[in-house]
Formats: sequence, structure tokens, C-alpha cells
Amino acid sequence: MKTILTSFLLMIALMLRPGLAQQAGQDIAWVQIEAHPSLSIAQARARLYSGSLEDVNGFALGGNWYGIVLGPYSREDAERALDFYKAERRIPQDSFIAFTSNFGQQYWPVGANALNSGAIAAPTTAQAPETTTVAEPVETATAEPVVEEPAEPVVIVSQETPAEARQSERLLSREERMDLQVALQAAGFYESAIDGAFGRGTRSSMEAWQFANNYEPTGVLTTAQRQALMDEYNAPLISVGMRLVTDRQAGIQMQLPMGEVDFDRYEPPFAHYETSGSVGARVLLISQPGDQATLFGLYDIMQTLEIVPLNGPRERESSSFTLEGRNSDIHSFTQASLENGEIKGFTLIWPNGDEARRARVLAEMRASFTRTENVLDPGAGANSEQSIDLVSGLAVRKPKLSRTGFYVDNKGAIVTTAEAVEQCTRITIDHDYQAEVVATDDALGVAVLRPIQALAPISVARLRDNAPQLQSDIAVSGYSYEGILGAPTLTFGTLADIKGLGGEENLQRLTLNALPGDAGGPVMDISGGVVGMLLPAKNAARQLPENVSLAANAASLHSLLLQAGITTEPSNERGSLPAAEMNRLANGMTVLVSCWDS
Repeated sequence: MKTILTSFLLMIALMLRPGLAQQAGQDIAWVQIEAHPSLSIAQARARLYSGSLEDVNGFALGGNWYGIVLGPYSREDAERALDFYKAERRIPQDSFIAFTSNFGQQYWPVGANALNSGAIAAPTTAQAPETTTVAEPVETATAEPVVEEPAEPVVIVSQETPAEARQSERLLSREERMDLQVALQAAGFYESAIDGAFGRGTRSSMEAWQFANNYEPTGVLTTAQRQALMDEYNAPLISVGMRLVTDRQAGIQMQLPMGEVDFDRYEPPFAHYETSGSVGARVLLISQPGDQATLFGLYDIMQTLEIVPLNGPRERESSSFTLEGRNSDIHSFTQASLENGEIKGFTLIWPNGDEARRARVLAEMRASFTRTENVLDPGAGANSEQSIDLVSGLAVRKPKLSRTGFYVDNKGAIVTTAEAVEQCTRITIDHDYQAEVVATDDALGVAVLRPIQALAPISVARLRDNAPQLQSDIAVSGYSYEGILGAPTLTFGTLADIKGLGGEENLQRLTLNALPGDAGGPVMDISGGVVGMLLPAKNAARQLPENVSLAANAASLHSLLLQAGITTEPSNERGSLPAAEMNRLANGMTVLVSCWDS
């Protein structure tokens, strides 16, 4: 933690540098705003400042320190710029005037040579570039979140003797001592308790860290070394611009990676912070009134969204839940809790391949999460884009393919088309129940499924044990539109032939206008008996007429089911069912089979 004493010592050290008297008379001056002992951190901070300030440059300062400065200005304009930016709270309050002779090689912007350029005009109130920090909002329904100024950064400090280092160490709070132990632990030098006590174990780890970083191994960190250690530990947070955000509309205050996300919009129950940097991160703040039923409903809805992959742990308690999901593209984490009739939480979506930084950012977000007054109004999203594939602006997870199937025994065994279960990471029945493949006949194009969770069907297919009459009426029950309608439909046609087009005895030819989603559906006669299963249209060189469909017959289905150890019931009915009864029977046995790749 930087102190006034540190800044004072820095100023004295700079004043004592040779040639200062000559520097004071120079025409060129700069405003130094930060310095770091790590080039990567200095580059990240310079990049962040460049997004909100003009004239940002970076130079080596000697002694493995790297400064961030504004300029070059005339001495008078440098004083004006220093006063202006400090008054606007856009640079640290201990920023100061520096001179060209203090600087070595320029590292930011890459390839620039500002040391050999002339002075530029200092900013004025009218010229001031816009800042990324959001101004204090007016209390309205559309007010945007407040982004706090970043914590004051480190500056160069004078070299301390071991005795002076011990003296400055005594000024550290217990929390600051514990932070140093955590940083040493993260760097791989400390394995003992995080207790803030600098005993033998801590001293040994400090000495090992000093040795590894080319410092004199005294076992006592100087002020500069402590800052270097903490900057190294906090580099993941610095690189993404972690800032304290107060979202008054959502009633949430927390640290967010504002170098990578920007506030975009409110669509209750979410405040959307969309990606704005190179990482590809996204953040949602969750805020809504409600009770336990609302919380549990949110828990279920979140798991239908693309931003919450299914592979990951879930935990739901009486007043809170957490969801973690990961696929080949993203890793997301969601937490929400119910307090005093308000549900609040957040979701962090982070791309795969950056786990160390994601973990640090998530830990900081969880530790800083604070509830404040207000909650998002559920009725405030009336003007948002509406779609059955969106929930509050977020895409609902969809299967890569959905087809039809039907129950063939009282334990929930299902017959469907083989194409519905090819190359799936997960197979579901009616979106809610997972199933596994127990048998397939690839030549016929039929698959048999068994739900992982035991199901009790409303009705079960009864397979016709004899061939139906040619030109008799049939109906196919299927999810023609792959589940959009929420229930199967009946499509009527006739049995054109009890053989396939090539004379195949295990096939039937139907005169029927079927859609792709109908494939796998039961082909029923007028008595409700199942005479076959509709097969998908094949993509072949010869295109069949639209009203020509093929089906696997009941005898071939019966044979495959026997091989899978499933016993079916025959249909001996010969009467004609009323339309309402046919619909009831079809709805009870027909299911939506979905193939998922996530």
C-alpha cells in the first residue's frame, strides 16, 4: 500500500538526481502517473489508460522499473495538464512532473519515439477526451452503472536498507501481511498457514522469492519488492481492468473486469455487460424481486441457456444456488441468492484456455459482491426483442436435431429413427429426460432407447401382428416442427404398398406428406394399432415425390425389440377409433427425441 511518506521519498529521490537544475529549465516536461517493476503489467496499464486518455507514453526508468507518462508538454502545459487531470480524478492524486532525462527506451506505444518529438498542447476543459469512467448517474430508470476510479497505483520508491525494510514492514496491517502470504503462495514459494504472522516459514519463502527474482536474499521484502510481488500476483486483475462498479438500478456493487466488458442494457432480471476487449468475456448481473419459487424457477431457466453449458456442477439450497458449466468454447459460473424478497447474483462467462485468469477474476467478483438498495423492475423489459429462442436477451440452448419416437413398453423403452441418435453427446426425451441407446439396426434405420430415469408412459404402442390392407387409411403421429408446437400432430395418408420400392419386405410405402421432424413416429391404422415406424427421407441422387414416404414395418420392429430384450404387446383390434380417441392414444405414446452436442 502506497503512503504519503512513499510519495515524499520518491520526490526527494528525484530531486537529488544529477542534472535536476538543468531539467527544471528544459522546455519539455511530462506528467508521470504510474510506474511498475513488471513490463507486462506496465504495458497492460498503459493500454488501459490509452482507452480514456490522450498522449499516453511508456518509458523504461532504470532499475527494472517502467513508467507511464502523459506528454510531451511544455513545462507550463505539463503543470496545467497535471492540475486538470487530477481535478477530474482521471489520474492518481500523487502524479507528478517528470523530465525527459529520466527516461530510457520507449515501450509504449510500440514503435513510437516520443522523446524526439516536440511539445504538444495540454488538454483544456473543452478539449478533454472522454473518459471510460461513467459519471454519477441521475436517478432514473435508464441510469447507467457507476464505475469507480481504479485504486491508486504504485510509483517508484527509494531503495531501502534491510533495517528500513523491517521498519516499513511494521506499518503493514494484518490483512496486508496475509495478502503477501497469499501472493507468495500463488507464486509457489509458501505452503504454510495464511495468518499474517511472518515466522520462519514466511521469511524462508520471502528469501526464496528474492533469490528467484534477482534480489538480495535477506528474507525481508522492501517496499518496492512487496509492491513487485503484489503486482505480479494481481497481474491477471490489472490486465482486465478490474474496477469497482455500482449498478444502482440492479442494486449491486462489485468488482468487474471493465477493461473487457462494457454495460450494454437492462433486460430484467439481467443487467447485460457485453464483451468490449480481446478476451471475449461477458457478465450478467441478476436482480429481481421474488420468493423461493422464483429462485427455483430462475435456477431451472438458467440451465436452458447457451451461456450455461450442461457439463459442470450444480448446487441448489433453500435460498441460493450456484451453476457452473463448461464446453469446448466457454466456462461460466452463476450464483444467486434470495434475501428479503430480492434475488440477486451474477454470471461470469469466460472463454476456455484462460483458466488461471478466469479463476482470479471470479474470486475477486465473489469476494466483492455486495447488495445495495433497489432491484430491477420485472416489467421494465417490455421493449426488448421477443423470441421463443430468447430469455431476457439470452439465447436458449437448442438441440442440433429433433425427431419423433414412441413408447413400446411400460418401462419407457422407445423406438426412433437412427439418425436422431447419431453423434450425440446427449439424448433427451421431451427435453426433460435423458436416454441411452440400447440397440440399433443401421441397415433399417431404427434405434431403440431406454430412459436413464424410469418413466411411466400414458399409452404404449401395440404392434400389429399381421400385414394391413393395401390402400387402407393410416396416420403418423410426429413432431412435424421438431417440438415448436409442444405436442405431436397427426398426418393422414394411405398404405400404398407393403414392400419397399425395391421389393424390401421389411419396409412399407406410404402415400403421405411428411416433414423431417415426423421421422421416427408411429404409423397407426384406424384401430390404433402400430403398423410401422416412419423413416426419414434419404438424400439420394433420385428424389422421390413429396407424397411418397417409407416406413419400417411392425414385424421388423418386433424382431429388433426382441433382440434388445424388450417384450411388446400385440394389437388385435379391428374397429375404427373415433378421432378424439386416436389423438389421445397418439399423444400418450409419442415423444420428442432430441440430439445435443452440448
